[in-house]
Amino acid sequence: MRKVLRFIDYLSDLSGRSVRWLAMILVLVMTTEVVMRYGFNHPTMWAYESSLQLGCAMYALAYCYAQRHDAHVRVDIFYTHLSPRGKATIDVICGLMMFLPVIGLLVGASWVWAIKSWTIQEKMVETYWYPPYYPLRTVVAIGWTMLGLQGLAGILRSFYTLIRNKAYD
Repeated sequence: MRKVLRFIDYLSDLSGRSVRWLAMILVLVMTTEVVMRYGFNHPTMWAYESSLQLGCAMYALAYCYAQRHDAHVRVDIFYTHLSPRGKATIDVICGLMMFLPVIGLLVGASWVWAIKSWTIQEKMVETYWYPPYYPLRTVVAIGWTMLGLQGLAGILRSFYTLIRNKAYD
C-alpha cells in the first residue's frame, strides 16, 4: 500500500513540475500574439486556441499537485483548531461523501467525452485554424483521474490517522 501511495504522490509531483513548463510556453504564445497584433498589426490565427489548450492542460494537470500539497482553498474556521485525528475524521467523511462521488462523475464523464472526441475527430472551431480538440479532452480526463487518485490517497492516509492516531508517512 505504501508503494502505491508513494507512486501516486510521485505522479502528482511530476505532473506539477511539468506544468510549469506549460506556463512558460503559454507566456511565449501570448507575448507573440501581443507583439504580432499590436506591433505589426498582423494577429496570429493560432494563438487563441493554443493559449486555450495550454491553459486548460496546465490547470487540469496541476489539480493533483495542489491536492498532494494540500493547496486547494479550504474554509478552515474550525478545521485548523482540530487535533490531527479530528482533521482526519473530517477528511475521511468529506472525502467519502463529497469528493469521491463528485470526482467519480467527473472522471467518468470526461473519459466518455474524450473517447467521443477521438471517435468523431473533433476540432476546435473558434478560428480558421481548426486544431484537434481530442488531445485536450484526453488531458482533461487524465487530470481528473490523477486528482481522483491523489484524493483517494489522501483519504486512505486520513483513515490511517483516524485508526492509528498517527500520521501515515
